[in-house]
Amino acid sequence: MKNQKITYKRCGDYYIPNLALPKIESITLNKYGRARLNYLKENKKVEYQSMIMQNTLTKHLSNIQETAQKRVDVIVEKLKANSNLTEEMKNENQLYWVGMMNNFKNQAEEIVMKEIIYV
Repeated sequence: MKNQKITYKRCGDYYIPNLALPKIESITLNKYGRARLNYLKENKKVEYQSMIMQNTLTKHLSNIQETAQKRVDVIVEKLKANSNLTEEMKNENQLYWVGMMNNFKNQAEEIVMKEIIYV
């Protein structure tokens, strides 16, 4: 930390330091960010508290959710390519196509949760 001079204000007979918390960046968490936050709170309490005190939790959650989303997208595309699922199938048999895409997304999310979120 920087050497900062602490200033005080007088309240009656007492001097109270003028302290302010640093501004906390707010982000909207998606399901991966919320899952990581809950995992840290429940299973990595020391790491969670440390991140809060160092004001790095928001950045960590933002990085995790961005990485997880990109990884899910990549895995879904690989699974789609390996299964020979095409856009023509979407027009021919829409229910089958949607079911397969949901299956791929669920598989990808399970992998990402294991690789990124719960570590």
